Amino acid sequence: MRAVSMQRRGWRRLGDLYLQVLIAALLGVVIGALRPAWGQALRPLGDGFLRLIRMLLAPIIFATIVSGIARLGSLKELGRVGVKALLYFEVVSTLALALGLVVANLVHPGAAMNVDAAALDPSALAAYTGERPQDAVGFFLDIIPSTVAGALVQGHMLQVILFAVLFGVALASFPDRPPVLLAWLDSLLAVLFGIVRLVMRLAPLGTLGGVAFTVGKYGLATLLPLGRLVAAVYLTSLAFIVLVLGGVARWAGFSLARFLVYIKDEIVVVFATASTEVVLPRMMTKLEELGCPKALVGMVLPLGYTFNADGTAIYLTTATIFVAQATHTALSLRDQLVVLGVLMLTSKGSAGVAGAGFVTLAATLASLKKVPVAGVVLLLGIDRFLNEARAVTNVIGNGVATLAIARWQGQLDRARLARLLGRTRPVPPPDREAPTQRL
Repeated sequence: MRAVSMQRRGWRRLGDLYLQVLIAALLGVVIGALRPAWGQALRPLGDGFLRLIRMLLAPIIFATIVSGIARLGSLKELGRVGVKALLYFEVVSTLALALGLVVANLVHPGAAMNVDAAALDPSALAAYTGERPQDAVGFFLDIIPSTVAGALVQGHMLQVILFAVLFGVALASFPDRPPVLLAWLDSLLAVLFGIVRLVMRLAPLGTLGGVAFTVGKYGLATLLPLGRLVAAVYLTSLAFIVLVLGGVARWAGFSLARFLVYIKDEIVVVFATASTEVVLPRMMTKLEELGCPKALVGMVLPLGYTFNADGTAIYLTTATIFVAQATHTALSLRDQLVVLGVLMLTSKGSAGVAGAGFVTLAATLASLKKVPVAGVVLLLGIDRFLNEARAVTNVIGNGVATLAIARWQGQLDRARLARLLGRTRPVPPPDREAPTQRL
């Protein structure tokens, strides 16, 4: 409790981060539009910022999961949380896929394109179509790292989670859990979050570089001929957030609008950088402060980055139908159901990295051999703009998922949640420990 409060005060000392990032994004648009060459030259600022954050993710996830599991009273609770999380992710992400499919059929974003697929140059997709979706066996084998050091160095999220769970379970099995090791993990986390706070001071510079590069390279005019697709993705994402996530939030007992205000800094940073990875440490801190047990946050949120990419799911089905319509590829209801079924599997492989959705789309179409994969070339110029919508939807969806699963598990501190989200309810004294710190 005290450590979380200290972390929260550290975040506040950053000032109004969302305002700084917004100003930087506007400057990036101006520079990229007026001086495209300058904008493209600023790309290292955005890339450098993302790398600084990514280098911290593996040790933060490892230390958080191990520390939480080692303090559990019952490992059976851990299994229940994992099953509930995966069930929730599958249901909600399937709803996102289906919603994208329905909206694309209603709006017809590619109907007016009249593109000859044979005239498109697929060479630009060589780097993407080479990455084929894995089958189920290959996917699960890939979760097992060749070496522990390799998983940590490469930042493979699922491999890090697997090793952290095994390490935590083994540590929790000892009758007398080594207090020195637990204290060391807590100290390590405090240092890592301190580094994150320092790195987040560079978020405006990272935003400036990323936005200036995107506008400078592609130009705002790129949006005009493909405006219907951009509008369809953004409107579908908004409908999903309001209807589906809003319904989940009401069931979990909190206001979605207040939650969005609470994580406004993270939303703006994700929108500007088009990557959910950059706010993972901050989201973990805020969700823990809202009343979610530490171990639950450490399990559910990283898993959600891989298995619960709601915004990416919306993008995948919408973009698939768009390419089919633009290239005059007829898809029957059966064909679209096949697309939906395939994407239910392949969409689970896209983590919070910017551009991962595009890779998944290109690889999926290449494996289906129904919709011409060369049509994905049409999306190259606007993929960054679409990625902003799917990244924001992903981060909101995973935040809501963590709170909902904590509520489902009966371990959400609803008094603290009500206090921080602005509701008037009886709350425990400030010095009282939260009543639900176990899974």
